[in-house]
Formats: sequence, C-alpha cells, structure tokens
Amino acid sequence: MMKRKSISAGKASLVLVLCQMISALDVPLDLLQPPTITQQSPKDYIVDPRENIVIQCEAKGKPPPSFSWTRNGTHFDIDKDAQVTMKPNSGTLVINIMNGGKAEAYEGVYQCTARNERGAAISNNIVIRPSRSPLWTKEKLEPNQVREGDSLVLHCRPPVGLPPPIIFWMDNAFQRLPQSERVSQGLNGDLYFSNVQPEDTREDYICYARFNHTQTIQQKQPISVKVFSMDSLNDTIAANLSDTDIYGAKPVTERQPILLTPTGSTSTKVELRGNVLLLECIAAGLPTPVIRWIKEGGELPANRTFFENFKKTLKILDVSEADSGNYKCIARNILGSAHHVISVTVKAAPYWITAPRNLVLSPGEDGTLICRANGNPKPNISWLVNGVPIAIAPEDPSRKVDGDTIIFSHVQERSSAVYQCNASNEYGYLLANAFVNVLAEPPRILTPANKMYQVIADSPALLDCAYFGSPKPEIEWFKGVKGSILRGNEYVFHDNGTLEIPVAQKDSTGTYTCVARNELGKIQNEVHLEVKDPTMIIKQPEYKVIQRYGQVSFECIIKHDSTLFATVIWLKDNEELPDDERFLVGKDNLTIMNVTDKDDGTYTCIVNTTLDSVSASAVLTVVARPNPPFDLELTGQLERSVELSWIPGDENNSPITTFVIEYEDGLHEPGVWHYQTEVPGTQTTIQLKLSPYVNYSFRVIAVNEIGRSQPSEPSEQYLTKSANPDENPSNVQGIGSEPDNLVITWESLTGFQSNGPGLQYKVSWRQKDVDDEWTSVIVANVSKYIVSGTPTFVPYEIKVQALNDLGYAPEPSEVIGHSGEDLPMVAPGNVQVHVVNSTLAKVHWDPVPLKSVRGHLQGYKVYYWKVQSLSRRSRRHVEKKILTFRGNKTFGMLPGLEPYSSYKLNVRVVNGKGEGPASPDKVFKTPEGVPSSPSFLKITNPTLDSLTLEWGSPTHPNGVLISYILKFQPINNTHELGPLVEIRIPANESSLILKNLNYSTRYKFYFNAQTSVGSGSQITEEAVTVMDEAMASRQVDIATQGWFIGLMCAVALLILILLIVCFIRRNKGGKYPVKEKEDAHADPEIQPMKEDDGTFGEYSDAEDHKPLKKGSRTPSDRTVKKEDSDDSLVDYGEGVNGQFNEDGSFIGQYSGKKEKEPAEGNESSEAPSPVNAMNSFV
Repeated sequence: MMKRKSISAGKASLVLVLCQMISALDVPLDLLQPPTITQQSPKDYIVDPRENIVIQCEAKGKPPPSFSWTRNGTHFDIDKDAQVTMKPNSGTLVINIMNGGKAEAYEGVYQCTARNERGAAISNNIVIRPSRSPLWTKEKLEPNQVREGDSLVLHCRPPVGLPPPIIFWMDNAFQRLPQSERVSQGLNGDLYFSNVQPEDTREDYICYARFNHTQTIQQKQPISVKVFSMDSLNDTIAANLSDTDIYGAKPVTERQPILLTPTGSTSTKVELRGNVLLLECIAAGLPTPVIRWIKEGGELPANRTFFENFKKTLKILDVSEADSGNYKCIARNILGSAHHVISVTVKAAPYWITAPRNLVLSPGEDGTLICRANGNPKPNISWLVNGVPIAIAPEDPSRKVDGDTIIFSHVQERSSAVYQCNASNEYGYLLANAFVNVLAEPPRILTPANKMYQVIADSPALLDCAYFGSPKPEIEWFKGVKGSILRGNEYVFHDNGTLEIPVAQKDSTGTYTCVARNELGKIQNEVHLEVKDPTMIIKQPEYKVIQRYGQVSFECIIKHDSTLFATVIWLKDNEELPDDERFLVGKDNLTIMNVTDKDDGTYTCIVNTTLDSVSASAVLTVVARPNPPFDLELTGQLERSVELSWIPGDENNSPITTFVIEYEDGLHEPGVWHYQTEVPGTQTTIQLKLSPYVNYSFRVIAVNEIGRSQPSEPSEQYLTKSANPDENPSNVQGIGSEPDNLVITWESLTGFQSNGPGLQYKVSWRQKDVDDEWTSVIVANVSKYIVSGTPTFVPYEIKVQALNDLGYAPEPSEVIGHSGEDLPMVAPGNVQVHVVNSTLAKVHWDPVPLKSVRGHLQGYKVYYWKVQSLSRRSRRHVEKKILTFRGNKTFGMLPGLEPYSSYKLNVRVVNGKGEGPASPDKVFKTPEGVPSSPSFLKITNPTLDSLTLEWGSPTHPNGVLISYILKFQPINNTHELGPLVEIRIPANESSLILKNLNYSTRYKFYFNAQTSVGSGSQITEEAVTVMDEAMASRQVDIATQGWFIGLMCAVALLILILLIVCFIRRNKGGKYPVKEKEDAHADPEIQPMKEDDGTFGEYSDAEDHKPLKKGSRTPSDRTVKKEDSDDSLVDYGEGVNGQFNEDGSFIGQYSGKKEKEPAEGNESSEAPSPVNAMNSFV
C-alpha cells in the first residue's frame, strides 16, 4: 500500500504556530526595544561539583542590555569574587571550581536582570545545588536463613544522593541477578522474594547505586541468603528429637497471598499533573501470586497505561486531574487473593492558559497584556514592571491593572517597559516577561524579495509575508503584478501575514505580491510559487512467497516531476537493508539472491524529493521444507501395538500437511527403512500395529507443499515377541519343466513376516480328480521344490504352508498346477481354403483332440508361401509367412496376397512345449487383379507435328495384360487444357509415333495398362512440338542483315551521347533531384547509386522522362513482367531460351525469368537501358 507524505504540508502546522506567536511581534533589532531573555539555566540546576559552574543568561534588545545578578535575594557583586566572571556581551556567569573553588560555597538561588533604557527583563529563580554521591554507611549484615517457601525482603537502603541514584542488584561477577514474577526489585530498590527456593541460596546479593550526574557507582556489602528445605531441616532436628516429635514433618506449605508492599489495605499517593504515575504492589505467597490492576469506578486510560516489573508496577504517562481516583491491585493464587487500594490525587503546579505576549504599540494606541494560568490549587497572579512589583513601581497613567490583565490607554513613548507575570502555588511557579514597546514606524516586510516557494499539487502552500510596523500594518495579497486583490474561500489569510492556499493546483503557479500599509507608509514584496506534480509509485512491490535459496525481486517504478530529483531507498522492517552482497538495488527494483529465512519481512520502497515522499511496502514470506520432527517417544508398548508421539519441527511458513512414519527392522534388515503409515499434519500421535519378532525403530518425516523434511532422529528400539507365522507364501505355482516332473515354486516370506526363528515350509501335493492322499515334505527356507516321476501334463492340487519354531501358519489355500508338457502328437485335419479376392483368402481346419495336445493349448499356426506368379511362370526364392491364431480357433484370414499367383499352406497346433506336426500342404491360387503403372514413359524426337512415345511394361502386371490406354490433350499459354484424345494400344507394343500434332504446342499425356479385371494406375508426362522452321529462318535473316545491325549501333550511339550530356550537366551543378542528395556527401563518385538496385534513384527513363519511384524500375516495352511470363514456354520444357535463334538476340528477351536480385558490379541480364549503360560507362 502506498503512503504519501508532503514535506511542505508536514511543516505547515509548525510554521503557522511559530509565525503566529513570534513573527508579527518580532521587532527588528535595528529599532529601539526593551530586553528579552533568550536563554537561561533551568530552575532546578544540579551541577557537578568537580567542574566549573556555568549559569546561563542571554538577552537581546536595542540598545544592547546590561546584566546584573542577585543571589538569595540580594545583589551579587561579581567583581568582588575572583572565582566568578561574566562572559563578554552576555549575562552568563562562570564560577571557577576547577582552580580551587568549592561548589558547596555557591549553593543558592540566583536571578539575572537584563536592562536597557526601555526596561528590564528578569530570569527565573535558578536554584544551584551540587550533586552528591555519598558512600554507604558501615553496617554489619547478618546472614538471612529462611525456610523454603517463605517470603523474603533484602533491603538496599541506598545513601541519599542528589539526584537520587539508580538501584540494581548484581553478584560478585558483576552479573545482574535474574528477576521474575517470584523475585523482583521494588521502586525503593529493595529485592522482594514472594517465596524462596533452594536455588536462591547464595552469599553475593549485592545492591549497587549508580549516581549518573557524577558517573559513580556505590556498592553495598554483600548479603548472604541460605534457604533450608524441609527435608534437610527434619534430618537435622531428627538427630536431637524423638521419632514422635519431629519438627515440621509436613512438606512445604502453600499459602495464600499477602502484600509485602504497600502495607495495610489502603494508602494515598499525590502526583503532579504531567508527571508519570507509578503505583506498585508486591505480594508474598506460594504458588507465586499474579498481580492485576483496576481503577474503581472507571477504566485505566488507554494508550497511556503500561505494566512493568511482571505487572507489579502500574505506569500511567502524562497524568491529569482526570486520573485521580482509587486504584486497586489484586494479588491472587490458587489459595486466595489479597488487595490494596491506593487513593491517587493529581495536583498541578501552575501551567499557562494564556501567557503574556510582547506588545508593540504606536503613540496614542490602546492595548492589553493578559496573564492567565491554572493549577491545583489555583495559582496566585502577581505583576512586576522592570523587575519591581507593580505596586511600588513608578506611576504610569496609561496603564491599569485588573487582576490577570493590564490595560493600556493612549500610550506614549515613556510607556515602554518590561512587565513580568508570576503565577505560583505550593507546587511551583511560572514567570513570563512581556514588553510594551511604543514606536512609530512605517511598514517593513521582513520576508526576502522574490523568494521561491515550491509545493506539490493538492497540498497546502504557505507564502510568507513577515512584516513589522507601528501602528500594525494591514496586509493584502495580489496574484501577478497587476492582479486583483485575493479574496474568497480558496485562500486563508493569517495574522502574521502568511497567505495559505489550502489546496494548491498547477494553475496556482505564479508571482504573488504582498502589500503592507499603515498610516506612515506602504511597502510591497513579490514571492513566487511553483506547483510540482506529485511523486507516484506506478508499479508497487507485491507480496511474494519464495522458497529458501531462491531469488526474488520487488519492483518500484516511479513517476515524478521532471524538475525534481528523486531518490529511492529500500528498507527492511523499517530499517536499513542488511549489508549483504545478496541484496542488489537496481534502478526500479530490489533483487535478493539466495534467499534465507532471515530475509523474511516487510520491504518498503521510499521515494524522496525535496518536496514530498511516497512509500509502498510488500511482505516477503520465505518458505521451505519443514524442519524434521523431534523428541520421538514410544508409550503403551503391547505385543502387537505401540503409541508413537513426536513434536513437529518448524513448518517454515508453509503448513505441514502430512507426517510420514517409517520403521526399521534392526533384526532382519538393519539400515533399511520401510513405509509404515501417514497421518494428517495436525496429528502428533498414532497407535501403530506391530508384527512379532521385529526389532522396531521409528522415524517421522514432515511434509508440506514445498517438500519433505529430513527424517527425524530414530526412536528408541522396541523388540516384539515371537509368534506363529500369520501368513503363508504367496504366488504358489506348479509348472513342470520336463514331461515327467512337477516344479512347485512360491515367494518366500521375509524375515519381517516370519514372526519368529526357524522359518520353514511344508509343501503338499496330490493328483487332481484321483482319490490320492496328500504327499508332504518340509523344506528349509527356500522357494522351490521339484516332484519327479509324474505323468505328462496332468493337474495337481498344491499347497505350501509356513512354519517356525513356535508353530504353523494358518491352513493355506490350494492351487492347481500341471506336470510337464510334451509336443503335440496330431496335426489339424480337413484344411480348406476359400479365396475371397485377389489379395485375401480364408483358411479353415478341424481342431485336434485335446488329449493329443499334451499341454496347454496356445493356438494354431498357419504357414503359407507363394509358389509362383501365374503371369510370368518364373520361380523365385520361397519366403514362408506365419500367422498365429490364439486359443481354440478353427479359421483365419490370410491378407496381403499377390494377385494371379499360386500359394501353398499348412496348419500346426501349438502348446507350451512347442509345435505339433504340420498338416498336408494345401495349394490355392489367387485371381487376376489390375496392373501397376507402366515402369516408365519417355517422349522423344519432337518435330513440327509429331512426337515419339516409349514405355516399359508394369512391374506387377497382376494378370494377363490385354492393352495399353493412351490419353493426351494440348495445353495453351494460360494453362487451359484442350480436348482429350484416347488411343488403345496392343499389349505387345512398347513405342508409338503420334502424328498430325500442332507445331509449337505443349501436350500432356496419361498412360496406363489393362488386364481383364480393369485398368491400373496411370503415369503422366508432358512434351512440346517445335516451332515453324520458316519463321525461325526469317528471324535469323533479320538479325543478320547489315541494315538491322547499323540501326542498332546508331541507337546505342545516341543513348551514349545523351548519357554523356547528363553526366556533364550533373558535374556543373544541374538541378537534378539527385544533385541535392549528392551535395550532402563528401564525394559524388563514392555513392552515386542506391543500395537496393544500383541505379540513380532520381534520373528518368530515356523514353518517358518520368521520375522513378524509389526501389522500382519501369520495364521497357520488350521486357516481360513476372506475372505475364508465368505461362511462358520456359515453364513447360527444358532449353527453350535460345531454342529458335542460336545467338539469343531476340528470344532471349522473352525468357520469362523471374526478376533477379540486384546484380553486383556491371553484371546484368536486363535489356540495355540508360541507367545500365551509365553504370557501364562509369
């Protein structure tokens, strides 16, 4: 949250008060004025007797005042005392003690008088007393022998010093004695024991008194305390008394509270207004009493009430008459209570209601001096003039005394004087000087001219106009040099001349004129106000949660008036950032690297300017995995259970969600920890189920959102008693490895599951469905037993039971196993094949008898392979394929067959041992299919009206080819297709000449093969017939004629002449657009061309003289644009460019090539142009 503090606003109230009290009445020092006391020593002045005594008295006035002193009511002639001097131009006395003087000789009451021709001011009565730090009187201290549980008071009784000393108790090692609710120090310095304990026995209870004024510490003789316990006291007395007369045979007796201080049930207390009220109650009792405070008939004052010394002291700050009343302290323990009522009366030394203020009057004016004070009892008001009681002072017809007021009428210059008001009662006095100064002075403005004030928008602006004049001038404010007088609610005009703008805005900026006038004259002064934009934090730091050892950043992006300099500082918990290189302060952020727990806290960004300050804070919470639990304890140990409890570790600002309990079996698996259970994070005890014959240790792991803690320290070990096994082996199986055996296997019990020593297994088996008895053997702690001599693949009932030295586990359940398998004996019969289509067939067979399988039937395997292709009659390497059909299935599909081919297959039954014999091979054939595409299609020997086509037969004919199908159609320059022509070609052909085609035409061909089933996929190709030879001959003739060559040379020469003329005009400063650009460069030869295309960007084409756009070229009428050439002959064949004329003089310009990137150097494929020619020329 952002907080704002305007510095100017913060000072406003202080400035206002000072201006009202002083500024308007502060007479310039160049004018006549009575003395004013500016500095004096305190009324009660305690001095160090070892140092010089300095009694201050400073005053101002015009002419400068002279000083004199009285001591104990009589004139103090300092010239007669060599030890006393007065500072030059001052009334301050210096009494030289360090050169032989004694401070005690100068004790007394001193008063200073400052006097000039306009009056005399006097100081307070200053009481001088040297401080004293006397030694303790010699006394013999008897040891304190006290019975355990009794109360005890050790008296300090420090010597009376000035000022009173500070008391504290220490031992011989200068260590403070510990204090508590049971043992504490009272306000009088005594040490109180509510009840003593054996540990209170010691011989060095020492009371110290520290006298701060003289920086000395006095020590009392050590006090010895010996506490007797009841047991030791009885042992001592029993040696001298009979068994029936033992003293104090009872244990320590508990007692209800009694008050040690204050005594009695009531007491009184008088305190002065404004002081700190301290009330104390200390009680004895066992158990130690607890103190509580109440105010009868009222509440203890909020915000001013504090409890100290373990609530034995009630402290109320800045007491007033309203705090008078009865305060009750109540001491309570389990046996009862005691109370004491303190009646508090708040008296008051005199305090000001209205102190007299200096009065400046012009001749003939009226005025008043008011002196009002209050106190309890009500103070007496008396007046003095120039230090003399007004009753015996010279008469002044212009004044009249009316109690606490002096009224002045038609004053004259002789009425100038200093008046003293004294308000006194039995608790003290107040003395105030106020002068009456009669002057006739034109206005003065004391505020410097053209003073600049700067404030923040929306805060108050205070423009000073400190003035003086007699009579008192009137003040007016104007904005601007010729502005109208300021009036209205938007301004506040203070008596001291200050103009206040309560809410300054940006339009408040400007020059303000203050005018002061009285009957003697007029004066004005200008000041200036600037209203600045407030400083803002536009991106404040935000609350962050970060894991320990991570990195975190707080942002603080600010905006402030551009004319103000802003500084940004960061605080942590309202203190400076730690001096740690992990804290990186950037321009707009604070980054903390490698965060630790101690970085947790509130971070504040403070932005300061000379006018305002803003701040914003955010909290950083550092989270981490929890600390491990500790203090694990096992209770309630039983044979099969135990209770585990623990104390959680620090959760590190992320609540613990779960506790995980692990155990170690020190008997069977030492060092290996296993998961036991887990409980919610709010639970710290659990009843754990245990197994017999395990040496348990437990540990606990705490889990929060951040992760798992380190494991706790292990608990104590707990060994449970042995017992019969609770369970039998699992995963019992019977599977023969040979045709004549049965292998029985199981998963052995762990040591943890054994429940006792001597773990063994009882293995039992019998043939199923045969009336046989169980055969059993007992084996050691193994996991396999082999039964030999069994029939092949017969079922057996099997069971395995655990036992140890204490007995058997419960009766195990039975499982069914089988003796070993052998290969099947019979092949599947009646194999039939149904061909579905040219690539798919379905095979059927009859299942074999289950007895012939001699094992677990796993399924059937179909072996099939291609014998030959019927279309080619060629044999190749036989690659057999296998399909497996699981279970007792009697049919299956054979996919992926090749059309028009001969296949064979057989079927075999499969068990766990392997495959049985194969069925007789079954032959089947697949029908024809459509062929694949021809292997190639080539088009050669193009002429004006014919093309030659050659092709290869399909790689996979998939049957007997009956023909080829050729389709073709022309393609024009816009990619439009012409009519489609279809030709059927005999299957034995491999080439074809197409005649009667159009010259210079592109054709597209589609070609495929056909069987009796249908057409196969097609292959496509394109080709072009050649151009008319006569036309090509004419172009060659034209290009080689002499007149044509001459014409071209003349055109080139003309272009060259034009370029030379342009070049010369450019060098002479012709106003070509490019000239302006060239003038900006040092060398016109270095940068004549644009970077993008190497041309002069502003020269025009030789044909139309229009300026070229930057980065573009206007093509000549012979240049084919990209979009117009997309359907050119170049896209439909190879080598078309230059195909018709060998020198490429004509067709080369119609090549249809895509626009090139700008060429380097003089290389170019474009038609000649003035620009390109110019590049070549340069």
